[in-house]
Amino acid sequence: MSEPGGGRGFGSSVPQRAPWSLVAATAALCLVSATSVWTAGASPMSREEKQKLGNQVLEMFDHAYGNYMEHAYPADELMPLTCRGRVRGQEPSRGDVDDALGKFSLTLIDSLDTLVVLNKTKEFEDAVRKVLRDVNLDNDVVVSVFETNIRVLGGLLGGHSLAIMLKEKGEYMQWYNDELLQMAKQLGYKLLPAFNTTSGLPYPRINLKFGIRKPEARTGTETDTCTACAGTLILEFAALSRFTGATIFEEYARKALDFLWEKRQRSSNLVGVTINIHTGDWVRKDSGVGAGIDSYYEYLLKAYVLLGDDSFLERFNTHYDAIMRYISQPPLLLDVHIHKPMLNARTWMDALLAFFPGLQVLKGDIRPAIETHEMLYQVIKKHNFLPEAFTTDFRVHWAQHPLRPEFAESTYFLYKATGDPYYLEVGKTLIENLNKYARVPCGFAAMKDVRTGSHEDRMDSFFLAEMFKYLYLLFADKEDVIFDIEDYIFTTEAHLLPLWLSTTNQRISKKNTTSEYTELDDSNFDWTCPNTQILFPNDPLYAQSIREPLKNVVDKSCPRGIIRVEESFRSGAKPPLRARDFMATNPEHLEILKKMGVSLIHLKDGRVQLVQHAIQAASSIDAEDGLRFMQEMIELSSQQQKEQQLPPRAVQIVSHPFFGRVVLTAGPAQFGLDLSKHKETRGFVASSKPYNGCSELTNPEAVMGKIALIQRGQCMFAEKARNIQNAGAIGGIVIDDNEGSSSDTAPLFQMAGDGRDTDDITIPMLFLFSKEGSIILDAIREYEEVEVLLSDKAKDRDPEMENEEEQPSSENDSQNQSAEQIASGSQEVDLVDQEPPEESSLNSHPESLSPAVTDNAASISPSEQNFNPTENHETTSLDGECTDLDNQLQEQSETEEDSNPNVSWGKKVQPIDSILADWNEDIEAFEMMEKDEL
Repeated sequence: MSEPGGGRGFGSSVPQRAPWSLVAATAALCLVSATSVWTAGASPMSREEKQKLGNQVLEMFDHAYGNYMEHAYPADELMPLTCRGRVRGQEPSRGDVDDALGKFSLTLIDSLDTLVVLNKTKEFEDAVRKVLRDVNLDNDVVVSVFETNIRVLGGLLGGHSLAIMLKEKGEYMQWYNDELLQMAKQLGYKLLPAFNTTSGLPYPRINLKFGIRKPEARTGTETDTCTACAGTLILEFAALSRFTGATIFEEYARKALDFLWEKRQRSSNLVGVTINIHTGDWVRKDSGVGAGIDSYYEYLLKAYVLLGDDSFLERFNTHYDAIMRYISQPPLLLDVHIHKPMLNARTWMDALLAFFPGLQVLKGDIRPAIETHEMLYQVIKKHNFLPEAFTTDFRVHWAQHPLRPEFAESTYFLYKATGDPYYLEVGKTLIENLNKYARVPCGFAAMKDVRTGSHEDRMDSFFLAEMFKYLYLLFADKEDVIFDIEDYIFTTEAHLLPLWLSTTNQRISKKNTTSEYTELDDSNFDWTCPNTQILFPNDPLYAQSIREPLKNVVDKSCPRGIIRVEESFRSGAKPPLRARDFMATNPEHLEILKKMGVSLIHLKDGRVQLVQHAIQAASSIDAEDGLRFMQEMIELSSQQQKEQQLPPRAVQIVSHPFFGRVVLTAGPAQFGLDLSKHKETRGFVASSKPYNGCSELTNPEAVMGKIALIQRGQCMFAEKARNIQNAGAIGGIVIDDNEGSSSDTAPLFQMAGDGRDTDDITIPMLFLFSKEGSIILDAIREYEEVEVLLSDKAKDRDPEMENEEEQPSSENDSQNQSAEQIASGSQEVDLVDQEPPEESSLNSHPESLSPAVTDNAASISPSEQNFNPTENHETTSLDGECTDLDNQLQEQSETEEDSNPNVSWGKKVQPIDSILADWNEDIEAFEMMEKDEL
């Protein structure tokens, strides 16, 4: 989805035909004066290499767009794994995600202006004809007002904007007579009934045919909407009014924005995520710059650029000041409570905030833009893509990645602002990752789990509308685009609206005289449009110097400490004591502990206990250092335990007709061949007899040299492994005997041993839930010979084998559809306390930090740290043979590809009930966000 903030951007100069006031023009002039300032910091990219990368983007777009037109059109979206269109009502419901689909050929409309940007003018003309001939906007279907506005209304207006431009040039579109604009006007009137509320905030959904509240409409009972859903209308609605002269659209969008502004929390000047459309009460009081709010901020600033209304700039600056006070913790952007803005609302960030560096470039605040962008890039380099959510120490929180374009967008605008070739290299990495990990024979598939490389049968329309547009423009020179991109502003879906609309049909009052603005520090407004010397000092290595401290930030558990250390060195002060350097026998270290309010106590059993009393610290800064030290110490003391916890593995079907496109997330084993350290195992599969594998196999000739399939139950996993190994199997896959179980709904398992030495087991063993295992079993029934790859993560597919493959036929659909059933990783849980207690304590081996265990017990070997002695824990594992990773919440278990992840721990070990409550709260928050079209 292009959830609120699906895409953003703007052109960087003002056309001569737009006689703006000086105030209205400055924001759009900011970037152009700064272009190509950098001459150092990264090696310049040659014109030839830029052209090569630009041509690669064109080829990728052709692959995605061509497959949509061949296999999906006139459906709304392409399902790239099964090579068919997604038609609402004909495919299993995905819940609120499907509210973007309205049976109006969504991907085609969303791609219209992208075709022109990529110089595909003939294809654009053909596409416009198809839209006018085939698209029906009068369908009996309930759609998201927000998604329909930014994707369909925006797509029609962007197509109209470039159609009249091409017609003016005299070669293409000579037949065009504002037909797209008339369709846009028709759609605009269909959306207007959603605004029939006392507040002026629109209902989140509307029936295209029957509107709101009628029995046949099946909508109108909703009470809540997200801030971005109600605040991301002004550009499209105002453009529709300016194009047509019908002022009603701009009036309704302005009223919604005015209401949101009036309902901001006055002391913090922040807005919440979800608001009641009838009362104006905040339903969710957390505030950030990501999902649920993002494009509200974007549209305030861009409405000022497009419409020349100073009130929008004043509102944006007021909010921006609050964001930088409370939410920005460079390089992090953390949600806070609107009533208690000093209190973080969560310990993870969502992928949609990746647009914010680009918006900061438009604002002119370049330093934090560079910092946050670099932090995001480091996360991408670790996981190949930006996970839907990741923790403050950059581990995966939600593992999906639906090919979002926000990071590419910010990369483009940072390059436009700085001319630093570093951002061209970033774009090159994005292209390589898309082709290597997301490309499939019928398009590009969203990532279901960035850790294993598994896919979803999904290619959202915003991928074509935004990703290719920003990547192409990143590598294009001015002469590579057939029109001046700087004559246009980009909407949140990257649709193009001409800047000359600022002076067309101006019938709306420009100033909201009833609004009250808080008095802000004047320096905040200095950044509205700084001159080049302020933005980019004469030092050509300026951006590089900002990025450099963040190069290894993803490998650190306390990212803010990195900046702190750097600043300490510059000021001449000693950096704070790090836990990894601490020695209990060093008197100087003990003195530093005392200054931080940390006491060291030697217990009778030989353990060392650390206790922090924040009020006993020498200063608030020392107390903060003490808290960080305690967090690091917890991490060090539990390091060996975390090393025993294994990330998920992948089972990839590589034989015909799958050729590696089907990747199943599998649970690991604590014994046998470690797939993260050895080459993957590849072979054909065969069922063992007996199927439970609990005795000597009666069909050794069938499993000899193959990967044996075994059913879970009746004996220990290690016993099964020994039996199939003795029969000559080269690997084993255990399939859950609980029918219907799936990693989509159940926590991931890792298989434990039997309490004995398992060094004799030398083959790899993986665990699949019933749903994933049935995919392999069904494939065997259909094709008999099924070859799989067991690995730590999905491997690249074999292009030669894929070229031999014929297009999937209808009878094979059941197998192709299995790619939709790819398992995802387990839900992440963060144990960091929201509010530091005044007193925190740490035992070197807290009782609740138990390791992954066997069916009987596990022993923790002595740590090399002199403060961390051996301690044994006895814990009974699930079913006598499986360790449920998510039941080990005390251990902060993580299922990602790193064998030794860094973990940021809280000051206190939380009770299990408290942890589960926090986890459920996160899940409920995610469900609420999806409900609000996030």
